[in-house]
Amino acid sequence: MRIGKLTRATNETRVDVELNLDGAGVAKISSGIGFFDHMLNLFAAHGQFDLTLNCAGDLHVDGHHSVEDIGITLGAALKSALGDKRGITRYGTFFLPMDETLALVSLDISGRPFLVCEVGELAPIIGSFDTQLVEEFLRAFAFNAGLTLHVKIFYGKNSHHKIEAIFKALGHALKSAVTIDEKIHGVPSTKGVL
Repeated sequence: MRIGKLTRATNETRVDVELNLDGAGVAKISSGIGFFDHMLNLFAAHGQFDLTLNCAGDLHVDGHHSVEDIGITLGAALKSALGDKRGITRYGTFFLPMDETLALVSLDISGRPFLVCEVGELAPIIGSFDTQLVEEFLRAFAFNAGLTLHVKIFYGKNSHHKIEAIFKALGHALKSAVTIDEKIHGVPSTKGVL
């Protein structure tokens, strides 16, 4: 089993994460932000990752510190779970339709962090979730996991659908990228390292 388990504690948050890449999509999430919990549950379910995540954050300020620190910790847990990355497929791309919305997530477990995020206009708030934090989460996750991550919404009207499509597609794309391919010996790079 490829499992990453981390705790990140600051003056603003405490985040505990356990991520099992070879799980069954079982999630136990408590961020203090209901909509974000829903998105992380979708990510785990569609990626077939077992994910336990608890965050105690300064939500009396706003959700920014909690969401960003969850991205940091979850990204670091993914990097830890991948270990030396031997035998992984490395790349994953997934188009996901969600009612009137179409999303694309494409990623490379490259070790070279980068984020391209084109999601268009979103409603400012969904529940108690500040939608600007979608990009903050994705950046923190990608940079701490060592991912090149591209996220695009082609079209859509409903902000809930747009964000839900992103998190589902992220789960699917990552599931593909972390899959072990028995034909790959060592790391999937002509450089010999990722």
